Amino acid sequence: MTLTDGLIVALLIALNALYVAAEFGAVAAQRSQIAEQAQRGNERAARLLSVLGDGAALDRYIAACQLGITLSSVVAGAYCQATVARGLVPWVEQTWQLQPSSAENATFVLVLIVLTVLQVVLAELVPKSVALQFPERVALATYLPLRAFAWSCGGIIGLLNGSGFLLLRPFGVQRGGQLHVHSPDELAILFSESRRGGKLSPASHARLARGLRLSTRTVRQMMTPRSEIQALEVTASGAELLQKVADSPYGQLPVYRGTLDRILGSVSTKVVAERFAATGTVPSLEELVSPLPFVPDALRSHQLVRFLQREHSTKAIAIDEHGGVQGIISITDVLWELFGEIGDELAEPAARIETLPGGRVRLPGALRLNDAELWLPKRWEGPAMTVGGHIVAALGRLPVEGEQVEIGGVRLTVTEMCPTAVRWIVVESAVARLDAAARELES
Repeated sequence: MTLTDGLIVALLIALNALYVAAEFGAVAAQRSQIAEQAQRGNERAARLLSVLGDGAALDRYIAACQLGITLSSVVAGAYCQATVARGLVPWVEQTWQLQPSSAENATFVLVLIVLTVLQVVLAELVPKSVALQFPERVALATYLPLRAFAWSCGGIIGLLNGSGFLLLRPFGVQRGGQLHVHSPDELAILFSESRRGGKLSPASHARLARGLRLSTRTVRQMMTPRSEIQALEVTASGAELLQKVADSPYGQLPVYRGTLDRILGSVSTKVVAERFAATGTVPSLEELVSPLPFVPDALRSHQLVRFLQREHSTKAIAIDEHGGVQGIISITDVLWELFGEIGDELAEPAARIETLPGGRVRLPGALRLNDAELWLPKRWEGPAMTVGGHIVAALGRLPVEGEQVEIGGVRLTVTEMCPTAVRWIVVESAVARLDAAARELES
C-alpha cells in the first residue's frame, strides 16, 4: 500500500463522514437557532433555513447526503479491492504460507474487514455524534459543499428520489415531505429536558407547562361557578345597588331579571359610582346595563380568546347545552392559567393557601382541582372542577363544619361551609408531597 493509496482512502472516508454529518446536522438542527443567525445577517444560515423550512427541498437535501454516503462507500471499497488488496496479496501469501488463490481471497476479506471498521467508526459514528452534539454548527459548516454536490448530481437525485416515492405511493406516502410537528406531549418532554439541561429556568418551565395545559382547558374548567357569581337583580333599589357596589371586589357585575338564567347584561361599578358622585342620585340599573355575551361551557380556551376579541368584551356568561347559566368567565381567568393569580382592578386580596403545624395545609374549597395537586398527599381525579366540588361528589352530600373524612386516600377536615358549598378544608400530611415536588423542580 503506497502513500497515495492511503491518502485516497482517507479522502473517501472523510467524504463519507462529511455526508453523514450533513445529514444528521440537517435533521437535528433547530430552525429557531438557524433563523436567529439568519436575522443577524448570516447568508449561509438564511439559505439553510429555506431548505429546512421546505419539505420537498429537505427531501432533496437528505437524498443528496445519502447518495454521497453510498457513492463514497462504494468507491472506497472498490478502490481498496483493486489497489490495496492486490498489493498485499504477495505479503499474505508469504506470511501465512497460502496458495495464490487462497491468499488473494484472504487479503480481500482482511481489507474488507479493516475498511468496514474504519467506515463505521470514522465515517459513521464519529460524525454522527458530533452532528447530534452541535447540530446547528455542523449543518452550517456542511451546507455549501452539500449544496454544490446536490446541484452537480441534481438529475440523478431527482430520478432516485422520484423512484423512491413512486414505490411508496401505494402505501399512502406523499411526495414533498412533511416537516415534523411536535405534539403537546412531545413539547412537554422537550421542556422538561431543556430545564434539566439548564436551558430553561424553573419559572420559565412552569410558564411553558401552563401554556401547554391552557390549550386543553375549557370554559367550564376555568370559569367562576354559578354559586359564586356576584350579580344584581334589575329591580334592586338604589340603596341595595350602592351597597352591592361598595361590597363587590369586581369591576363589573352581571344583572339579571328574576333568576340567574335570565342574564340581561352587566353594569360597571365604576360608572355607578361616577353617576352617584356627579348627581347624588342612583340611576336605574336598566339605564346602565351593557350587553354581556354568552359562550358554551365546552368552548376551548383559544376559541374563547378569539370570541372575546370579536365581541370586544372581557367577560362572558358560560352556559350549558340546555342554555342554563353555569358560571362567568373572563380574560383574567385565561391569564391566570398562564401566569398565576391576577386580581381584578378593584378586587381585594384572594384567600391564600396556608401551611399549618404538623404538615397540615388549609385549602379553599374553590381551589381548582389541578392546582391543588401539589398540596394533596395523593392526586384526586374526577369530573369536579374544584376541591369542594370533589368532596361533595365523593360524599354524595354536603358535609358539615368540623366533619372529618377520608377521600381518595386523603384525610381532611371541613372547617368552614357556606350554605351550598365547601369554603375551607384542612388537609393532613400535605407538606411532604409539596416538599418532594419542590425538590424535583429544583433538580
